[in-house]
Amino acid sequence: MKNIMILGTGGTIASSGSPGAVKDYSLAFSAADLIASVPGLERIANVRAEQVLNVKSPDITRSGWLKLAARINELAAQSDVDGFVVTHGTDTMEETAYFLHLTVKTDKPVVVTGAMRPPTATSPDGAMNLFQAVVAASSDEARGRGVMVVFADGLYGAREVQKTVSSNVAAFGGRQFGCMGIVHGDDVFFVQQSDRRHTARSEFDVRNLSELPRVSVVWISPDDDPRLLDWYAEHCDGLVLAGMGGGSLSDRCSERLRVFTEKGLIAVRSTRCLDGVTVWQDTEDARAGTIPALTLPPHKARVLLMLALTKTRDKNEIARMFAEY
Repeated sequence: MKNIMILGTGGTIASSGSPGAVKDYSLAFSAADLIASVPGLERIANVRAEQVLNVKSPDITRSGWLKLAARINELAAQSDVDGFVVTHGTDTMEETAYFLHLTVKTDKPVVVTGAMRPPTATSPDGAMNLFQAVVAASSDEARGRGVMVVFADGLYGAREVQKTVSSNVAAFGGRQFGCMGIVHGDDVFFVQQSDRRHTARSEFDVRNLSELPRVSVVWISPDDDPRLLDWYAEHCDGLVLAGMGGGSLSDRCSERLRVFTEKGLIAVRSTRCLDGVTVWQDTEDARAGTIPALTLPPHKARVLLMLALTKTRDKNEIARMFAEY
């Protein structure tokens, strides 16, 4: 059997609350506790637990991402570790998964999962999600596919996955890209994979970094006061604009942003729409000095821009990275 490391980071899957209710819960259980609560894992893989972080997912930090990636990279070098499952809160699961997708240096499977209901709720979903994540991480076919998210029978690539429902147990989807596969019983059925660079082929190396650049997402709405950009430009190394429709910005916003991009601020233009592509637009990007995010949503464009800024501030190079990742 495969040897799978289960790395705990906290989240609803590791929380306790009022019996039966999905509210007022707090962190309570370790990764070892989660393993003990899932019957049948022992026939799927040899599992070991380690608590790397213990936070609610909205409280995940850039330093937490670095710590988690560093630990996976350390363990991946060991011959007695065949794959990983990361338990995580759902609210920021997709950002953590995408960060790991770009920074872990291994072809060994890395699967992220969590729960919408704590173990103390009626009909909790965490045990099944954890079981299915171990099944996926133990699959020979999972090797080399990058970081994946397993949730409610679905298996999704870290680049494509998104939390699409705030409360349903089937909370995740692959947007218009679909799922990578299905977990059913003890089997995994893969149907596709991303052709973008990731994990062992990624150029990003965070193993010697103690901090990441500061990048924020700015939501763009009609008739916003463009002076709001001033604070972000002063306090951030880069910005992602969640633009309207295909990533459009108002004339006033573009004019204000241009002042800062001409001074060296790196700004990426994405869309607040759930699906679609933010393409190069000569008038939009030239006027504001932005780089389009292409098919990345704003919060994942933020992750990629952080990593890009660890290597360069050249806009052409960063545009290349958005085309390749």
